[in-house]
Amino acid sequence: MYYSSSGLQLYYETVGQGKPLIMIHGNSEDHTIFDRASEVLAPWYTCYLPDSRGHGRNEKCRELHYLDMAGDLLALMEQEDLNDVIVYGFSDGGIIGLLAAMQSDRISRLIVSGANCTPEGVVKPVRAEIAVLNRFMKDPRLTLMETEPHITPEELGRIKARTLVLAGQHDVILESETRLIAASIPGSELRILPAEDHGSYIVHNRKIGDILFAWLSRAQS
Repeated sequence: MYYSSSGLQLYYETVGQGKPLIMIHGNSEDHTIFDRASEVLAPWYTCYLPDSRGHGRNEKCRELHYLDMAGDLLALMEQEDLNDVIVYGFSDGGIIGLLAAMQSDRISRLIVSGANCTPEGVVKPVRAEIAVLNRFMKDPRLTLMETEPHITPEELGRIKARTLVLAGQHDVILESETRLIAASIPGSELRILPAEDHGSYIVHNRKIGDILFAWLSRAQS
């Protein structure tokens, strides 16, 4: 299926039944990374699985910006008339979720994994690798990570959704960055997952489905 946003036709799939849960993948990935997690969640939630602009089944873009991608998420919710929405975002998807939750009351629950507020929130070796790769590849997905986002604690403070902030113990996001995000969102919860890295518990993995189900069951009570 496709929806429209800023003149683009963007691909998404749905699976399951129940309250809407939008799951947003990371940079250079697509919705299929949630194949195992959506199996866990589908009996209780309608999982909306979009491919972000410039990714997956969508056309390539000459440039990418997180605010535009957050606008895509808002467009999906509006066109599907979704309310009381749960948004889960991994990495770039987490950044998109944060930006969208600042702008929309449609999002009631927000979970982000491995998100950062600035490019400097990524550990230095990974930032250096991205910069070197992009010198040769000139890839808008790499440029996006090199130059964005720029989210302030004051902006995070506008988020009203009940929020869970996750990161792996060995994440590529600085732990100080993860803790800043959690501290800046009113009433948010923070979990640093032992022995996990940036995507070990997420990509083609049931663990994130189990984590979401457990937290959402408690957060909705």
